[in-house]
Amino acid sequence: MRTVKVLVVDDSAVVRQILSDGLAGDPEIEVVGVAGDAYRARELILSRRPDVLTLDVEMPRMDGLQFLKKLMPQYPLPVVMVSSLTGPGAAATLEALEYGAVEAVAKPSTKLREGLGAMMDDLCQKVKAASLVDVSRWRNDRTW
Repeated sequence: MRTVKVLVVDDSAVVRQILSDGLAGDPEIEVVGVAGDAYRARELILSRRPDVLTLDVEMPRMDGLQFLKKLMPQYPLPVVMVSSLTGPGAAATLEALEYGAVEAVAKPSTKLREGLGAMMDDLCQKVKAASLVDVSRWRNDRTW
């Protein structure tokens, strides 16, 4: 069984913990790090070499969409957006897909207790599927 290495990027420490714990509960997924902003994420991408990145939209210093736009041409990596702004058909979702994200999962906004389990099941499946996507077409060979 292949293990998918994931880096979780979210500005909320609570959300990073919830996502890390939920993803690590899947025997096919290994969380290799967590980052609270794009700058720390860049460091961890280079040192930990994750297979997939989960990425929030709203973050300090550089939002997730700006980071994704910079990341993909320089270091293509399957990205699953995880945000309250990335529901089906949402502008942020469409923009993220345009910039190279392969999937999006919406954080539950109501009924947190019931919605969290379903969201984590969905996220685990999408992370595993994302790990199989070839994103090399995004590379433009500039140094990162």
